This record gives sequence, structure tokens and C-alpha cells, in this order.
Amino acid sequence: MQNDTVSPKTAKVQGAAVGENMERFSYDNKIVKYFSIATVVFGVVGMLVGIIAAIQLFLPELNLGLQYITFGRIRPLHTNAIIFAFVGNAMFAGIYYSLQRLMKTRMYSDILSWINFWGWQLIIVAAAITLPLGLTTSKEYAELEWPIDIAITIVWVVFGLNMLLTILNRRERHMYVAIWFYISTFVTVAVLHVFNSLEMPLNLFKSYSVYAGVQDALVQWWYGHNAVAFFLTTPFLGLMYYYLPKAANRPVYSYKLSIIHFWSLIFIYIWAGPHHLLYTSLPGWAQALGTVFSVMLIAPSWGGMLNGLLTLRGAWDSVRENPVLKFMVVAVTAYGMATFEGPMMSLKNVNALAHYTDWVIGHVHIGGLGWNGFLAFGMLYWMVPKMWKTKLYSIKLANIHFWIGTLGIIFYALPLYVSGFTQGLMWQEFTQDGLLQYGNFLQTVTKILPMYMLRAIGGLLYLTGTIIMIYNLIKTAKRGTFVANEEAQAPALVKNYQVPKNEPVHTGLERKALVFTVLTFVAIAVGSAFEILPTLMVKENIPTISEVKPYTALELQGRDIYIREGCVSCHSQMVRPLRFETERYGEYSKAGEFVYDHPFLWGSKRTGPDLQREGAPQNRKSHSWHFRHMYDPTTTSEGSIMPPYPWLYEQEIDQSTTQAKLHLMKETFGVPYTDEEVANAEQLLDQQAGEIVQELEAEGYRVSKNKEIIALIAYLQRLGKDITDNQ
Repeated sequence: MQNDTVSPKTAKVQGAAVGENMERFSYDNKIVKYFSIATVVFGVVGMLVGIIAAIQLFLPELNLGLQYITFGRIRPLHTNAIIFAFVGNAMFAGIYYSLQRLMKTRMYSDILSWINFWGWQLIIVAAAITLPLGLTTSKEYAELEWPIDIAITIVWVVFGLNMLLTILNRRERHMYVAIWFYISTFVTVAVLHVFNSLEMPLNLFKSYSVYAGVQDALVQWWYGHNAVAFFLTTPFLGLMYYYLPKAANRPVYSYKLSIIHFWSLIFIYIWAGPHHLLYTSLPGWAQALGTVFSVMLIAPSWGGMLNGLLTLRGAWDSVRENPVLKFMVVAVTAYGMATFEGPMMSLKNVNALAHYTDWVIGHVHIGGLGWNGFLAFGMLYWMVPKMWKTKLYSIKLANIHFWIGTLGIIFYALPLYVSGFTQGLMWQEFTQDGLLQYGNFLQTVTKILPMYMLRAIGGLLYLTGTIIMIYNLIKTAKRGTFVANEEAQAPALVKNYQVPKNEPVHTGLERKALVFTVLTFVAIAVGSAFEILPTLMVKENIPTISEVKPYTALELQGRDIYIREGCVSCHSQMVRPLRFETERYGEYSKAGEFVYDHPFLWGSKRTGPDLQREGAPQNRKSHSWHFRHMYDPTTTSEGSIMPPYPWLYEQEIDQSTTQAKLHLMKETFGVPYTDEEVANAEQLLDQQAGEIVQELEAEGYRVSKNKEIIALIAYLQRLGKDITDNQ
């Protein structure tokens, strides 16, 4: 059957062979094929970068002395590659395949489909170039600079427009549950991305968040948590509702449970972001809301998990024999595990132990490797033979992939749980005399290095399984014939449809795509507005501190170098009001300390110690200590896993941007610089740099005052200084 030559245009078919009022059309498999290829290619790339980053945590020399592949720079490359390149392309592949078949129509526009494909791949390539170059906003999962953010917005709108027009042009009257989740994904990700990415450009390669400090933190984790919810969860729930019943050849367990699952999930999820900021300077009411709604999330999340697993009732013999179902069962189970663990970690007593530790990393990867990865693998194993009109090349290889991948998840996650518990308990341990048992933070790092090694082995196993899958799928494709335009037929949608009496409300809603989309927007907008607007608009939520002054020109340049090098990936800047933290670092952090921070740098992981009080008198180290530490960390901290930064001693501060930075901060964000400070920014920078160089020379270290290391030292020595100097 040469379906490749079938016209993509819809044609009415006359005659008894087809049936009265039947229409013939074709599904576009070519776009699905290309998204599938991109999925596996970028999956391998993202996993490989992740393994390199994991190995650098116990072997920092792996960066080969190159600034472009240090942990701080490739960590966001890894997260973006996995989330947006691997999972994103898998999402598009699964949606483009299933949407056409659920709606009984071809995608509305082939042109829009290909703009979506090539635009998304160009965005990924742009990320792969800019992040290693240090062009980053530093906001987790949203690190890409403003021109790329604009491109993401355009491509996402193209995708959504194509999807909604396809739904409106459908031959199937009611929207199946998978479509509900696809719509919520488009609407919510658009809102999240636009509002979190509001930034003011300095030039083509640098911008600053329009939000500052506490406000920036709340908006970022409203985005960050819900990027997990609406990019990694809701679209994959939609894929689960389509591909799992297809693979099992059984209907979804409960239609009513699907309705409850969908609406409760999207309404509750959007409120939960503040649980990433417990015990921080975020107002207490926002933290409480985040905790309450996070705990509530267990119900809809497990409702979805049970709906998926119970769909397989009576089909467990098929699960034992079918590797596609094996992948999907583990995926749905991992979803259930992660969505139970997340709410538990949002309880404040648990969060005090878990936050900033490897426990969080293990939790995230149960979702990423188990839920997203395994569901994508199962989907590809089911979809590829369908498009190539053949059978899977090797069931045995698919089973081998399953067991290697499962073993990889275990070897990845369990060591991180052990590592996380070890870190959290060691940080909190006191002696009988009331002193910190492990006062030297490095003691808590060297203790967990074996766990990091096991984690890297787990990543290698997972990647090995993925490579086996790629081989299996290539061999499958070679034994079949790809059908680019798959013929189909369906009756035209009756325009003058008579609504049945006593039609259930939701059944009626499933016929009205635009109304459904608007209600979805309302569901996610309520919680967003309730949490964010008071924090942005009510000044009393962020009390200022008169002693806190703006960064000097040199310190601002140093802060940007800190951001460029990805230091926030390993160091937090938030001392929580917990005894073991204040004993270790000093006075807890106040909301007013961060009013000039565009963006905030609170961090989410402590591979190294917190730096919020690094420049405070009780913690302050000499300029020469920082000078030696950045050149070779082991000279000041024996056993350190931090890489050296020799290029900071060679590269010069880009003083051409100094005045422009202060001007932007003053005129756009209202940072209280004087006109003289802005006009004389370069001279003031030069003066402060000279003072640091003089102190270094007095201690036997010679360096030019225009080198980047001087700016970074100035920034580190400023941290916490305002508060403690004026107490």
C-alpha cells in the first residue's frame, strides 16, 4: 500500500464501499517521525551531559580545565536538554500522533506543524550554544536569555494554534480525556513562561528579571514547580490516557474519575509552588498556602495513577508478555511515588531536613527517569511499529532495555536518597556541648562521594538501555515501510446536532473546545493571582531594611560573573531560621536584604556551603583566601570537589557594560543609585578594584585590577555585610 502518495487534503468518498457521508483523509505521520527522531537524539545528548555532570561531582578534573564544561555551566544544559529537548520532543511526537486519531482529522496545518518542529529544534540548538558560554538568567528551568524566550513564545503559540484549530476542525464530537490534558498544557505553559520570563534586556546576550528578591523567588517557583506540573506531568497524563489503553487494548477504567482527576489536578497544582521556599524570606501566608495545596495534591495525583493502573485490570498476563506495558506500568507507578513524596517533602518538618540536599535530586529523577522517560520509551515502542506497518524487531531487546533501565533508576535514585538523608542529618548534628558536630561543611561533602559514584553508574545503565532501544527501533523501521500519510476515513461531523435531554454537564462541555479552554485558563489563573499579586503589589509583604544598599559597580559585575559560572547550582544564598543554619552561617536571611537582587540567587541545592553571610565579619575571609580558593580550591579546602577557575585570572571585566548596568537598574527598577554613581561608574569600579589589588599585593599576590577575579571577590565579600555591619 503506497500511502506515501495519498494527498493530505480531505476528499469526500462516494459509493457503498465507503459509506454514505463518509470522508476520506490522511494522518500526518511524517511530523511524528521527525519528532520521534529528535526525542531519541536529544535524549542521548541530554543523558550524556548529565553523566558528565554527575562524574564531575567526584572527579571535577573531568572538565579538562575548560570553562565551557564546568559543572555550573553544563548542569542547566543537562536540565534543559532533558526537559525541553528529550521530554518536549516526546510530548510533541505523542500529541501529534494521538490528536489526529482522537479528532479523526489531519493536523490543521502542515506548515504550522513544521514551524513547530524546526522552531523547537533551533531553540534547543540555541540553548546548547548559549548555556556553556555562560549566557544565562540563572532562573532554574528558565535559564535561557530573552531572544530565546521570545522564540519559545512564538513556537509555543504556533503549536497551540495548530492544536486548537485541529480540535475545532474535528470529526469526533466529544474531546477524549487526553485532549483535556493537552489543552491545559498549552494554556498553562504559555502563562507560566510569559510571566516568569519578563526581563529587561541590557543587550542581545544579557537581561535582568523585572522582579527582585522575594518577588522573583515566588514567581520563579510558581513557574518552576508548575513547569514540572504542566510540561512534565499534564501532557504525559494525556499520553498515558491514550497510549496505555491502546497498548492494553482496554478502555480507561473510569470516565468519572478522569473528570475529577483533571479539574482537581489543574486547579490545585498551580498553588503549590511556594513549598519550594519553606523557611525562606517568603511571607509566611504564602508558604502555608503552598504546603496546604501540596498535601491536597495527593488525592488527584493518585486518582490519575489508579485510573491508569486499574485500566489494566484483567490484563496483567499481557503486562508480563508485553514490554510496552511494562514500561508504562513502571512509569505510572513512578508517577504515583513522586506525587506522594512531593507533598510529604512539602511538610515543614520534613522540608527542614530535605531542602538543599540530594534527596530532592533523587525525588526529581524518580519522576524524570521513571515517569517521563519510561512512558516515552513505551510510547515509542508502540508507535514506531504502527507507523512503519510492521512488528517490533526484538521483544527480547525491549525487555533487556526495560530491566537495564529499571536497574539504572534504582542505582540512580537510592544512592541519592542515602546521600540526602546523610547530608540533612549531618548538617543538623550537635555535640553534647551544643556545638555543631560537623562545623566544617566539607566533612558532609566527602562523606557522600561514594553515593555520587553509584549515581553515575545508574546514569550509565539508563543511557545503555536507551541506546539498546534506538538500535531496536532502527531495526524495526528497516524491516517495515514507513507510511507518511496514513489513509483513514470517518463520517463528517453533523452540524445541526440535537443535544440529548439530560445530557451531563461535562459531556456537553466536551463538545465546546473554546469554552473548555477558557475554563481551563480560569482554573489555573485563580491560584496564580491569589498568591502572586499580593506579593507583588502589597509593600508590607516585603519590608525594606534601611541599611541594605545597592551593589557597587564592581560588585554588580562580580555578581554577573557569579551568575555566568553557574555558582548558584551548588551554593545557596538563603540562611533559614533554623538553629543548625544560624549556628553555621550566622543571622537568618530577611526579605529586605534582597530588594536589589535582579534576579534572586537563593538556590535549591547545597553541594557547597551557603554564601549569604560570606562577607559578614564573623565569616569574612581575606581577599587572598578567595584568590587562592578560586584558582585551586584544594589549597584552601582539602578534598574539595569544586573545580578551579583559572580563566578568571586571565579574562578582563567587560567595563563597557558597567555604566549601562547601573543606568538600567536605576531607571528601570528604581534602584537608588545617584546620578553621580551612574555617570562615574567606571571610575568607581576602578577605585574599588584598586583597593582589593592593594590588599592582595600586601599578602604577596599580584594581579591586574581589571581581571574578573577581582570583581568576583568584591561580590563575595559584600554578601551579608550590610546586615551584620549595622546590627
